[in-house]
Amino acid sequence: MDLFAQGNGCRARLLAGAALVMIAGCQRSSQPYEYIHLPGTEPASGANMPFTSAIRVRSGSILFLSGTTGAPVPHSHPHVPAEFDHLDFSAEAQTIRVMERLKTTLEAAGGQLSDIIQVTRFIVDVANNQDAINVVMNRYWGDDHRPASTSVEIVRL
Repeated sequence: MDLFAQGNGCRARLLAGAALVMIAGCQRSSQPYEYIHLPGTEPASGANMPFTSAIRVRSGSILFLSGTTGAPVPHSHPHVPAEFDHLDFSAEAQTIRVMERLKTTLEAAGGQLSDIIQVTRFIVDVANNQDAINVVMNRYWGDDHRPASTSVEIVRL
């Protein structure tokens, strides 16, 4: 029976909504996900990181990764400028740090870079930085892997 057939729409939507609420309630109580923390970012470490590096969905093979930058991990929140003073902030150096962090996070979750299927890149000054970013990312992806990608130019991070 097609619950969304003409005449059943309103009731079917309510039933579907009730089913989703029940499923969500069951999922919350059985916790179908696992937090993946990089070394030094675990809650017990004292690092004040307002996010987790990744969340693995146990009921399948989906992993949600938090966005990352070229900043050191862990670092203080609010930011302490001295923690950033020694870093090379060239597009190449930042991209290497990002890719290494992604690689480490994926390995902690049992994955690898070739498992990434989509990336969103937020880039300051695309005209001057995108080529260097592409070179580094292509080095990490290898010859046989290219995830779907969206680049967004921003004023600052």
